[in-house]
Amino acid sequence: MKAIRVHEFGGPEVMQLEDVERPVPKADEILVKVYASSVNPADYIVRQGGNEILRSYLKLPLGLGLDAAGIVEETGLEVTNFKKGDKVYGVPNFPGNGSYAEYIAAKASQFSSMPQHITFNEAGALPSCALIAWNGIVDLGKVKPGQRVLIHGAAGGVGNLAVQFAKAKGAYVIGTASAYNFDFLKDLGADEVIDYNNQHFEELLKDIDLVFNASPVRDKSIRMKSVDVIKEGGIFVCTHLDQPLPDDFLKALAKKNATGTLVGGGAVTTYTSSLTGTTQLINEGKVRAVVSKVYPLEQVADAHRESETKHVRGKIVLEIRKED
Repeated sequence: MKAIRVHEFGGPEVMQLEDVERPVPKADEILVKVYASSVNPADYIVRQGGNEILRSYLKLPLGLGLDAAGIVEETGLEVTNFKKGDKVYGVPNFPGNGSYAEYIAAKASQFSSMPQHITFNEAGALPSCALIAWNGIVDLGKVKPGQRVLIHGAAGGVGNLAVQFAKAKGAYVIGTASAYNFDFLKDLGADEVIDYNNQHFEELLKDIDLVFNASPVRDKSIRMKSVDVIKEGGIFVCTHLDQPLPDDFLKALAKKNATGTLVGGGAVTTYTSSLTGTTQLINEGKVRAVVSKVYPLEQVADAHRESETKHVRGKIVLEIRKED
């Protein structure tokens, strides 16, 4: 089978399309015939050699790719929740062999049934970002109807889903984005959009129940400015796992009896329940996948270069094979 492998860390050119042996599923695993994956910031961070969090887990050679959508080809002896032919999506084995491959074997618990009436390319754009957005908005943000939610980086892969999740939960949603994405975000349900290039959100907003920072740009000043707009007892959640929340920021939040945390922190729902919740909202027509561009696997280097601009609307998808 064909798969992307990295034998040295570096730029997009280090990704090689190789012939590798098809994996065999263990007792608790499923073998998935992959139709689509997508490009996430974590993919090019791993390709470059990782950050403080990931570096110790990376052993060359390795594969890339978090997201996978496809059809179950085989099931391990202990697997009871899936059968051959089921359509599934998930985040298998990260970091490890990766999902930029024609087949992957991974724990059945890392997958959920695909939403109805969407393509594999759309499903491939969802899993990792859906898990992060669900964690931030639902698990940690505890969003309730009528609350005011501010989402930084609202047009990105995580941000656009956060907007949709918050809106589906009945919140009043405000997003920061470039002017180019205003109509796009309004179409997704945002009640207000603030142009981060020409407007200062900290001067325009107040009494925000939840600030969710989903921007791929590491700007520490956004954190302190967010404190200004959070209401008494509010919540701040950030996706930047590589940048722990500093003491001065946490103290500023504490003066408002507000709390701050990073995604993955605190009590969270199970992995599969996050994807199950996402699937339900998609099936109900309240959430949709946003695919900005589709690249064939052979053009993975071009897909990474575009992703690294940090100006992608929604997700870049890698089409591993054509849908039947």
